[in-house]
Amino acid sequence: MYYSKEQINRAKQMDLEQFLRNKGETLIKSGREYRWARYDSVTICKNQWYRHSRNVGGHPIDFVMTFYGMDFSSAMEMILGEQGELESSIIKPPSAEFHPPERNVNNDIALRYLTEERKLERQYVQYFIDRGILYEDTQHDVIFLGLDENNIPRYAHRRSTDGTVKKDVQGSDKAYNFCHSGTGKTLYVFEAVIDLISFIQLFPSGWQENSYLALGGVGSKAMDHFLSNHKNIEEVYLCLDSDDAGDEACLRLAKQAPDSIRILRLKPALKDWNELIQKMESMEGLSILESFEINKDSGVMVKMIRMSDITEKKVEFLWKPYLPFGKLTIIQGNPGEGKTYLAMQIVAACTANKLLPNMEPVIPFNVIYQTAEDGLADTIKPRLIEAGADLSRVFVIDDREGEQLTLTDERIRNAIIQNKARLLIIDPIQAYVGPKVDMNRANEVRPIIRALGMVAEETGCCIILIGHLNKAVGMQSTYRGLGSIDFAAGVRSILFVGRSQEDPNLRIMAHEKSSLAPPGCSLAFMLGDDDGWRWIGVYEATADDLCSGFMQKQPTKSSQAIDLIFELLANGEKITSAELDSAAISRGISTRTLRNAKKEMGSILKSSITENHQKLYWLEKNLPLNGNAHLTGKAGIGS
Repeated sequence: MYYSKEQINRAKQMDLEQFLRNKGETLIKSGREYRWARYDSVTICKNQWYRHSRNVGGHPIDFVMTFYGMDFSSAMEMILGEQGELESSIIKPPSAEFHPPERNVNNDIALRYLTEERKLERQYVQYFIDRGILYEDTQHDVIFLGLDENNIPRYAHRRSTDGTVKKDVQGSDKAYNFCHSGTGKTLYVFEAVIDLISFIQLFPSGWQENSYLALGGVGSKAMDHFLSNHKNIEEVYLCLDSDDAGDEACLRLAKQAPDSIRILRLKPALKDWNELIQKMESMEGLSILESFEINKDSGVMVKMIRMSDITEKKVEFLWKPYLPFGKLTIIQGNPGEGKTYLAMQIVAACTANKLLPNMEPVIPFNVIYQTAEDGLADTIKPRLIEAGADLSRVFVIDDREGEQLTLTDERIRNAIIQNKARLLIIDPIQAYVGPKVDMNRANEVRPIIRALGMVAEETGCCIILIGHLNKAVGMQSTYRGLGSIDFAAGVRSILFVGRSQEDPNLRIMAHEKSSLAPPGCSLAFMLGDDDGWRWIGVYEATADDLCSGFMQKQPTKSSQAIDLIFELLANGEKITSAELDSAAISRGISTRTLRNAKKEMGSILKSSITENHQKLYWLEKNLPLNGNAHLTGKAGIGS
């Protein structure tokens, strides 16, 4: 049904107090207003109402639609007591003022503007040119045409190719705007034609089956007319601009739509759909829209995700299963245990392919290393060089001026996108939670972790948080992280770094939490002796073992270490120092015990330095095969 502007204005001026009393409703005086007895949170003042429990209100048409469950036409009929005109009955000849601009002999300038400057693909522009509703006029402006049911031009919008002119042609009727009518049940609605074509280009699959409509702004006239003449439409996507005017118009259009039609809001990630086309390269890997379902009763847009619209994807790992891409990971341990050194090795792996144990090769990429504890010049850079990182790929967000960086700072997301970083390390967590956040309060920590997790998800970046332990010795490892348990709950992986009680240079990395894959093996590395950082291999210890100071495989006596050496070097075999260290660690034998065993064996154990600067071990020839009997007085050094 069609209602004129004069009728709509009359309906908006209706006295709501008198209207409700005529309906037999009870109103209670409350100052200058009246409170509605049926809904005590609703107040009435002349032609205005407000529902305090939901913070919504408006004019009489909104009121009737909200509380009496009516569509726009039915609400108008209840308020005015008169029906609107059928659309078919008001089709009139075009205004005498309306004259579509004269067509140019070709569309070359318009095509060049739309394809080169606005980045629209020629095939979509040409489709509408062939239909006769897009053309270049004799002034070389682009003309977007709207036709009525008899294909008579009723609307025209002029857009100059230099951007100085953008207006409707005099006498245009916005009810007959630029559109494409498909056979399907879905309508997509836009403010402007260029956004309409941009959206088709972004989502081309089966597009001709759907319907598309430009409003020529944010008014409802074109959509009301289209829906009244296309009863097959069951679902409308409002694709207006991503701004306050677009949001407000979506709510208004949703209220005016028939109740039988499902209304959703598609909101572009940038201002409009053509801006997305223009900047598509910078949006690679990012979400380009948000989807909301609009609740017509409350006038609120509820963001919804339909599972059928979700595209399944496998979790990718930087280092499987320890470091997932697009997720948060915590590396935690006491100060001085090797967390930062481990982080440096990860940076070297990402920037210079200095692979970690069992890590798949990667194409080197950019990394952001944000630290508040160590100096960049005297600590971080030397350690990165020692680890073999490519320093040209390592960046730091400069927050020396302005506000200090926090975990919810927009600069983190922007820096990841700007530098195409796939790894961000924040060291330590507590330095970046913000001055007003209590780390021990779950309700303050959870939103921060959730927001940072969304940044990781959106950008696909692996984000590592370095954390310290609290002083609650003897507590389960999960609860040893400094601050709220929500830090541990909100991340997908936790690596625990601790020191061997037997050998202070031996450090163990235990996989404490793994939500996306079976947990990885604990790995040992050496740090602090003359040979510098080096991986040893798999070590049988858990995070709880490291917390308690007890290792499931405690280093054994020197005789067991000597037995291992004889086992490995039997039959004339030779072995490098690194291989021997790794084998000893796998048996739970510490490097200190192994070193003492080597000294105890004396001249029986031979060694030399290879061309590759590796130490090589073998046994003296013609020895009996009863292992460390050589060291017990029966033969060798003990006799």
